[in-house]
Amino acid sequence: MGSAGVQIVCVALGVLGLIGGIVCCAIPRWKVSSFTGQNIVTAQETEEGLWMTCVVQSTGQQQCKSYESLLVLPSDLQASRAMTIISCMVTSLAILILFAGADFTTCVENEGIKPKISLVAGIALLVSGLLLIIPVSWSAHNVISNFYNPLVAQKMELGTCIFIGWAAGVLLILAGGLLMCFSRAKSGSSGGTAKYYGNSSSAPAANKNYV
Repeated sequence: MGSAGVQIVCVALGVLGLIGGIVCCAIPRWKVSSFTGQNIVTAQETEEGLWMTCVVQSTGQQQCKSYESLLVLPSDLQASRAMTIISCMVTSLAILILFAGADFTTCVENEGIKPKISLVAGIALLVSGLLLIIPVSWSAHNVISNFYNPLVAQKMELGTCIFIGWAAGVLLILAGGLLMCFSRAKSGSSGGTAKYYGNSSSAPAANKNYV
């Protein structure tokens, strides 16, 4: 597969990762109530996200309430908000940079600088993937720790957004790694080529000057 094909694949992976990051940021499914042990009330389900908490009735009705103040939120939720938003912004910027320096576009006419632009886009995608995996893993660790803590009354389980965030982060890291590998390989092989002339080809010309 050529570099243009790899860049198209990386664009697709980046777009999928961006969609996953937006879903994690918008949908309140980071934590869901658990019905194990004494928590046998199945008439309603509690869902928590980055911006609101929702209660879903067994009839399908859903009531959501936004968090009242940022200062009263736990540290993991505050960090998850910031890193998820930054991840989405960096991913969007990386995709735009990749389009500008891709081989299948003509935004940049200088062929020598295109591998460097692709390398920058790859680094940005790699960073955005890490920024998405870190808050998701942090929240998952807290959920699991509280689940096995006997002092916590209301047990919560991992929500759908946790798994979506892991998948999106892996896609972004994979896209960034592919771009970095192919961009460095291309930039290393695109150096100037020196032309060497043997003495046998230049000898006749030199002899003609003395005739």
